[in-house]
Amino acid sequence: MVNIRRNKYLKKVIRFLSILLGLELIAISVSMFFDPHKIAAGGATGIAILVKELWNTPLSMTLLVFNIFMWILTMIFLDKIAAAKITFGSIVLPIFLAITPNYMIIKNPLLSDIIGSIIFGFGLSILYRLGSSAGGTTVPPMILNKYFRIRKANSLFVIDGIVCLGNIFVSGFEHFFLAILSVGISTIVLNYIQTGIDKKLVVYVMSEQHLDTIKNKLELELQASSTVFDVRGGHSNDQKEMLMLVTDTQNYGTVLDNIFEIDTEAFVLADSVAEVHNGRF
Repeated sequence: MVNIRRNKYLKKVIRFLSILLGLELIAISVSMFFDPHKIAAGGATGIAILVKELWNTPLSMTLLVFNIFMWILTMIFLDKIAAAKITFGSIVLPIFLAITPNYMIIKNPLLSDIIGSIIFGFGLSILYRLGSSAGGTTVPPMILNKYFRIRKANSLFVIDGIVCLGNIFVSGFEHFFLAILSVGISTIVLNYIQTGIDKKLVVYVMSEQHLDTIKNKLELELQASSTVFDVRGGHSNDQKEMLMLVTDTQNYGTVLDNIFEIDTEAFVLADSVAEVHNGRF
């Protein structure tokens, strides 16, 4: 029992440190690779860079104010669960931006843009894998998806495009193209590490004795419905049940944690799907 508690505590510590690592990687990419060359590569951090160039406002201050506004919108138009997921990152990322040195490591803008984009993509993928978020411009796509069924990837692409266009008026066309390149590289890195920003995962679960408990816990934690299939064992020929759940990619880590917390021997199979229409997931 002591070892089980110790392992759970260790997992929580590792998860917490991993989220901090993801947020710090994003802060490093902005402070040391994007901002020194005035590259506003989409998102809330890109908006902060544009505001800094126009009015010399600190990146951390602009990002904090913007994230607080997004958090308020989340509470109004979404729910407390969504607000809880973005709260930590919305506060910690501006703090990391404030304490991370704003220093030009690479003088070549193109090389700095490429390396910064890779680091940014790695940081974002860590947050998605752990079911966390840095808040920012991820909130409007969630609202648009809920009320108008607009795909989150599409609306996020439009928002990033608008931020990138801001480079033209603030720094010129060269920075605009660097910003577009950055968004593309970061997306490729994220897609490679995860399965895609807007793709969903279909998760199949089999448990000898705890399937109902797993189903109820997943529905309670994620507020997502599921489907139970009657299946037959290929070797034993015994009748069994299999749970199917569709979830966002960034929730996959949470799904696994909830399943293995109940049954460490549960059989889990996951596959990516391009689109899901209707239903609760």
